[in-house]
Amino acid sequence: MNLVVYILRRLAISIPILFVGSFLVFCMVAAAGDPLGELRTQPGVSQESIDQLSHQLGLDMGIVPRYFDWLGGFLTGDWGISIAQGSNMQPVFPKIMSAFEVTIQLILAAEIIALLLGVAVGVLAAVKQYTPIDYIATTMAFIFFSMPIFCVAIVLKMYGIDLNVMINDMGWDSWLGNPFLKTTSPESLSGDGFFDSIIGYIGGLLLPTLSIMFISFAAYSRFQRSSMLETMNMDYVRTAQAKGISQGRVIMRHAFRNALIPVTTLFSVNFVTVVTGAIITERVFAWNGMGSVLVEAVNKNDPNTLMGWIVVIAVAVVVANLIADLVYGILDPRIRVG
Repeated sequence: MNLVVYILRRLAISIPILFVGSFLVFCMVAAAGDPLGELRTQPGVSQESIDQLSHQLGLDMGIVPRYFDWLGGFLTGDWGISIAQGSNMQPVFPKIMSAFEVTIQLILAAEIIALLLGVAVGVLAAVKQYTPIDYIATTMAFIFFSMPIFCVAIVLKMYGIDLNVMINDMGWDSWLGNPFLKTTSPESLSGDGFFDSIIGYIGGLLLPTLSIMFISFAAYSRFQRSSMLETMNMDYVRTAQAKGISQGRVIMRHAFRNALIPVTTLFSVNFVTVVTGAIITERVFAWNGMGSVLVEAVNKNDPNTLMGWIVVIAVAVVVANLIADLVYGILDPRIRVG
């Protein structure tokens, strides 16, 4: 029961944050410029047509009525239409959801792998402090953490191209490709059977996932190592060791759980960084995800698409923080009571 109350309390905090944040972002997007400015400069477009489109988009209303009109449509699934040139007035909702489906696969794959590996390596480095294992883990973390994500992505892409060339020379189809690129040959990624489809899908996700995973892995492993070392020096852990409890049980039953709390905080904070990294990675590997939608919306001053993009990312960030809060309550029940 306490957990349910805890969840409801966190939701009650998150919803007003989203509401206020969406209004502030809406004001900034509205002040960014005239979305019909490019249309006004085109020859053959009458002022009457521009006024009609402006009324259809609600641009002739004040900022507050426009916001509540947009909010009402947003909550009912009507996110407006894209007015970017060449979009043919495409509805924003399916456009954003299609791109988000691509991006969320990349983010989840990278974060799950980075979190599992980072926690495992961090714990191992702490337990084996000042040994070759610790030094290797620390060196790898510093190297990955100091490299810009676009450099990692470009290097991996170059090696991926070389690997595909080697595979083609052996008479096989390319393995590392883009599973979301419409021009990609299905045979080159999926093969004939279910197993071939899985292998092809992994090949398509591998390089972009590694690009993001390396950066997150470095941060998680360093935080986990530091947190584990601090926890291992706590009195209750020393007491358990003095009682003759085995080292493995001391680590897993007494130290590991509390050492996860700082890493959980990092996960919620790191989510925004991962989203940013996903945008850059998608551009490098030509994925049609949220990165492409954002660049197009900014370049063509498409307010409805830009608002939809920002709110979806904001909701994802709030959900990530809510998950972190729930994990806090599971790791340390005193947080729920407090």
